[in-house]
Amino acid sequence: MIPAAFEYYAPATVKEAIGLLQQYGDDAKVLAGGHSLLPIMKLRLAQPKIVVDIGRIPGLDGITLDGDTVSIGALVTHDAVEHSDVLKSNCPLLPETAAAIGDMQVRNRGTIGGALAHADPAADYPGAMLALGAQITAAGPKGSRTINASDFFVEMLTTALEPSEIITEVRVPVLPKGTAASYVKHPHPASGYAVVGVAVVLSMNGGKCQRVAIGVNGVASKAYRATAVEAALTGQLLDEKTVAAASAHAAQGVDVQGDLYASSEFRAHLATVHVKRAVLKAAERAT
Repeated sequence: MIPAAFEYYAPATVKEAIGLLQQYGDDAKVLAGGHSLLPIMKLRLAQPKIVVDIGRIPGLDGITLDGDTVSIGALVTHDAVEHSDVLKSNCPLLPETAAAIGDMQVRNRGTIGGALAHADPAADYPGAMLALGAQITAAGPKGSRTINASDFFVEMLTTALEPSEIITEVRVPVLPKGTAASYVKHPHPASGYAVVGVAVVLSMNGGKCQRVAIGVNGVASKAYRATAVEAALTGQLLDEKTVAAASAHAAQGVDVQGDLYASSEFRAHLATVHVKRAVLKAAERAT
């Protein structure tokens, strides 16, 4: 289907983009890589009168190491995340996660900032951001502010971004020695989105789990931390029996989604299976 008619703007600076969003309000939508906005425009689920293309704004497409954090510009593509030597050395969870997104064409055009702003519960990055404790920088009319990943994902397709705000940067921690991570998913066979996706960041000490953070996407209306699993694993030897028992709580306390492909019961089962796999994979890497 062809999108409804719209006016197109390509601002040269973040300030100019924010000004356009202020000027046109709810009539405007931000375009980055286009893999979130354009499909829903073609289906006419979204019919913005104004499209603000931030894809040509310089300075938003870099990946840099800054002390104990890695800074990722909002316009960095999934392909760039996947193949970044800086991230592979310091935060390998994100390259592994990016490699699971869509196909090569999607990864070459889609951006990390666009994916996070869209906040699709079946997207791959949100669970990883929660597990890492990432921070998201947003620029708006009042300046820049930092939003913790734990506060960023509000509800399905809804974030903590204020009107006229744009994501400019994502900051993730460098994983220290003794800490490992993993991402595993059950992809939908047609779309490639995560029916269930699980990101794990895990630290070992003396053969036991010292700290673990588990982010889950695809299961509920937004990504969430599997805190009951984390509590059950902390301080424990991570043998298969212990991990399996803890993983049974993967969907505890959340309203599990169901659809034509996966009922809520099946999706909850997949969450249990994939949390177990992701934890054991991270534990093996950590040791």
